[in-house]
Amino acid sequence: MTERRGVAILVGAGDAIGAAVAQRFAKGGYTVCICRRDAAKSQGLVDELKAEGHEVHALSVDARQEAEVQDLFARVEKEIGPIEVCLFNAGSNVNKPLLETTEKLFFKAWELACYAGFLVGREAARYMVPRGRGTIFFTGATASIRGGTGFAAFSSAKFALRAVAQAMARELGPKNVHVVHLIIDAGVDSPAIHERMKARGIEASAIPQDSLTKTSSIAEAYWFAHQQTRDGWTHELDLRPSVEKW
Repeated sequence: MTERRGVAILVGAGDAIGAAVAQRFAKGGYTVCICRRDAAKSQGLVDELKAEGHEVHALSVDARQEAEVQDLFARVEKEIGPIEVCLFNAGSNVNKPLLETTEKLFFKAWELACYAGFLVGREAARYMVPRGRGTIFFTGATASIRGGTGFAAFSSAKFALRAVAQAMARELGPKNVHVVHLIIDAGVDSPAIHERMKARGIEASAIPQDSLTKTSSIAEAYWFAHQQTRDGWTHELDLRPSVEKW
């Protein structure tokens, strides 16, 4: 039986990247807490992993609400175990022309993709720093480094999350807390993107092989970064298929 290594808490863990990271860290010996606004949506994955002998929990949280985030971390620490790994994976990938980007839409994009990341990262650090160990992951995107047409709201939020991650890395690294920002400069091979492509008249058979990044590849990148020794930490890593323009 795999030795238990502590808790990996995944916030904003949906059915694509979040699910893949949950599977990878569960198989790596971590007790996994899958956290999203509606925990019931992850019950199928929880049942699957439990059937394989892993310890997995699904918990509900609105990561934009400070009190809920604080309560989540306190509950996990008290009832489940010490948090060794934290992933912030929430985002708001909105694409609207500038003149159609309302104040409300702009604020909501920042609130979910940046402010919530700050809240989650801070709470993770609150428990990791006193223990002198831990890894905090932030999922980035092409929009983290390049603003595109129609992405004024989303890009500003992802740029800002990157800055939060950089500041945290510089402050927490000397305290033995590893902060990693993973830029996914690609389309992610997931049901959501296939649905979007189908709506644009693109069938799955027309998508070139390996032109979308698999969620399992993203999970392996996080696993790799977490295994690094402190004399050779990676803060920022970018992933893209070989055919992606950059």
